[in-house]
Amino acid sequence: MIEEILPPALEGDRLDRVVALLADISRAQSTSLIGVGGVSIDDVVSVSGKVKVVAGQKISIDPTRVPEKELPQGDPSVVLDIVYADDSVVVINKSNGLVVHPGAGNMTGTLVNGILALYPEVAGVGEPMRPGIVHRLDIGTTGLMVVARTQQAYESLVDALSDRTVKREYFALTVGHFDAPSGVVDAAIGRDPRDVMRMTIVVDGKFARTHYEVTEEFDTPIPVSAVRCRLETGRTHQIRVHLAAVGHPVVGDGTYGGARAGLPFSRPALHAVKLGFDHPVTGEAMSFDAPLPSDIATLLEGLGVTAS
Repeated sequence: MIEEILPPALEGDRLDRVVALLADISRAQSTSLIGVGGVSIDDVVSVSGKVKVVAGQKISIDPTRVPEKELPQGDPSVVLDIVYADDSVVVINKSNGLVVHPGAGNMTGTLVNGILALYPEVAGVGEPMRPGIVHRLDIGTTGLMVVARTQQAYESLVDALSDRTVKREYFALTVGHFDAPSGVVDAAIGRDPRDVMRMTIVVDGKFARTHYEVTEEFDTPIPVSAVRCRLETGRTHQIRVHLAAVGHPVVGDGTYGGARAGLPFSRPALHAVKLGFDHPVTGEAMSFDAPLPSDIATLLEGLGVTAS
């Protein structure tokens, strides 16, 4: 179940558009979901997507009610870099530009469509619109993520994420030099009340904590820092929001200020380099590493860095 208190930026918007935004689904799927009673406003079921919403209302969305005809299908044209696979899990090194699951404007060609082509049984795992997905990477973020092939694996991995036993480490190239070589950003994250496409630090947001360590600093052509980030939580855009909040946005991040750095990079310079978790069936400690992608490696070489 998805529940959100509507920010002022959505005041007066139609319910079907709001549901599509909050659930990250298409308008057609949103309309179908509302039509089958899958959406409530302040705990009252709504059956019309034309209703205008009011800031402060609580919107509840049950994505499991999406009609079967609207569910994602397998697409064998989607090429996936599979690092590891067994009967329970698949570990993928996600490429730049690959959307994780179908949503508004991206109904096909996603990682989920590719997974369903290879492993059709995943269709019945987890949430219907994002089957098998236990955590996500943004479209411009590359690197490691794990997908569940069975419901048992899905529930185990979701619990592990909630218990903060999944190890996730990222490389980020950030603007400027940090005052301290390492630290923790401990700040709640929620939707930006002025721009619903952005996340920001908010007092009543969801708890979020990011550990960072500066591994190298550079001054030419501009001051930048190579940083390793370790997540305790996994909020939307967490690393990007937290690093921007402390004055060091990720290079190339147009949403949170990193694109103004002046370096020629068209996406956030952010890569999931390490992933570790206990296998959901055997309990074996699993650990994976992903080398930096060629575009980040090339960017670093221009700064005189040896990519690793």
